[in-house]
Amino acid sequence: MSDNNYRANLKTSDKKLRGLLKKTNKKLDKAKEEISQSTLLLPEEAGYLEAEGIEKTYNFTQEKLAGNVSIDVLAKKLDLVLDFGPYSFDYTRNGRNLLIGGRKGHVATLDWRKNKIGCEMQLRETVRDVKWLHNETLFAVAQKKYTYIYDNSGLEIHCLRKLSEVNRMEFLPYHFLLATVGNAGVLKYQDVSTGKLIVELKSHLGVCSTMAQNPYNAIIHLGHSNGTVTLWSPNSTTSLVKMICHRGPTHAIAIDRAGYYMATSGADGQLKVFDIRTYKVLHEYFTPTPATSLSISQMGLLAVGWGPHVSIWKDALKTKQKSPYMTHLQPGSAIERVGFLPYEDILTTGHAKGVVNLIVPGSGEPNFDTLEANLYQTKKQRQEAEVHQLLEKIQPEMITINPEFVGTVDRENSEIQKMEKKLEQEAEMQRKKADGEIVEKKVRKMRGKSSSLRRYLKKQGNVIDPKRIAIKKKLEKDAENKKNIRLGIQKKQPEGALARFEKKKIARLAAKKK
Repeated sequence: MSDNNYRANLKTSDKKLRGLLKKTNKKLDKAKEEISQSTLLLPEEAGYLEAEGIEKTYNFTQEKLAGNVSIDVLAKKLDLVLDFGPYSFDYTRNGRNLLIGGRKGHVATLDWRKNKIGCEMQLRETVRDVKWLHNETLFAVAQKKYTYIYDNSGLEIHCLRKLSEVNRMEFLPYHFLLATVGNAGVLKYQDVSTGKLIVELKSHLGVCSTMAQNPYNAIIHLGHSNGTVTLWSPNSTTSLVKMICHRGPTHAIAIDRAGYYMATSGADGQLKVFDIRTYKVLHEYFTPTPATSLSISQMGLLAVGWGPHVSIWKDALKTKQKSPYMTHLQPGSAIERVGFLPYEDILTTGHAKGVVNLIVPGSGEPNFDTLEANLYQTKKQRQEAEVHQLLEKIQPEMITINPEFVGTVDRENSEIQKMEKKLEQEAEMQRKKADGEIVEKKVRKMRGKSSSLRRYLKKQGNVIDPKRIAIKKKLEKDAENKKNIRLGIQKKQPEGALARFEKKKIARLAAKKK
């Protein structure tokens, strides 16, 4: 069959039919061209480990995998032995740059693909958490007392004194908000584009060191020492949802990128998977040692760090699994944090003696959108993307559990809408008063203004009285006479008791003239 067999035959005497066939042929040619182009952009599928016979995938060690993978994958393995742990870390959105922070003050950035160090510092004080901001040019470090912002050369840019004793941080990339929580148990939102502290929300649940954000709706999840998990938005002074998850302190929280599932671990040794849409437990797992860190990959793999062990579970969110997908042992070093590298089959673990990359086939998203996260971004593209991010910045008021409410019609009763609007205005006024934007002026009350006599006279003003009407007419007439005298139309009349003699005098003068 030739390539032109799909084309319609134009040998016909009917002009109308011939024109219709020409249009059809053009559409078919265009469709063929698009199909040929789409073959270059066919999406790739993630590949997983497959065991043969009675073998189990969790028995495959990293040493065995290293001997059976390509050189490109092998080059992504990273093993940093450092002396200032335990280490926490964070990746940029495109996964190109790595930021590490040791508890004893060691902070470093590096382009791990090129094995190139960006900057390295020894702060000589406790470092509790590190977090990249909107791109690789700025990062935040939660130190012993305050939170600091540094650039990619290690130069201190800002000292955020309002963010004190911070334990965990999360950055909302579409809102340019840095969310922090610490020993005071207060959740704070800092706008890094304007430098303004948006809101402070008190949890009233004591010290908090567990935090995660929902990538779907930017809701912050906090884990507390009484086993509860609370959901927060900057638009509400109280938690939106409060869930009882464990019978002891909550140690770790992880949420998948679709915003459907949440995994939590507690001091009771339980690992639970919740459906956030219904807030119900789906599955429960047991860890011999309470899990200290959780992470969910782009393809739905769940990594659990407990003691010196790391367990990776496949399809553990949707169905209950009997055995893990992969395991790893870091001998003599407790796991501090685990996290999947975006768009790569790599799991990074921060432990007491450094940072290690583990090969986990099938964990990364094989297809990426360059407008969302460009793995091969140039300097100029990064600058343009930064401008677009600022122009497309979403306001904090739009952070809700259901982000699809934007653009919908509010079908509530008009009275309810007015009441809600009034409550919003009152809340806004209270917020402005608390921030010092509005200063109340003290009105000095004048004495006698609200006396009982004045209230009585004010009421009497509405009563119709004939005497009052007569006096009012007389006053109006006198005012008119004064106006005529001032304009020269009328002579001034004598006032008082002698006015009657003036009339007689005028009468005598008039008689003499006659």
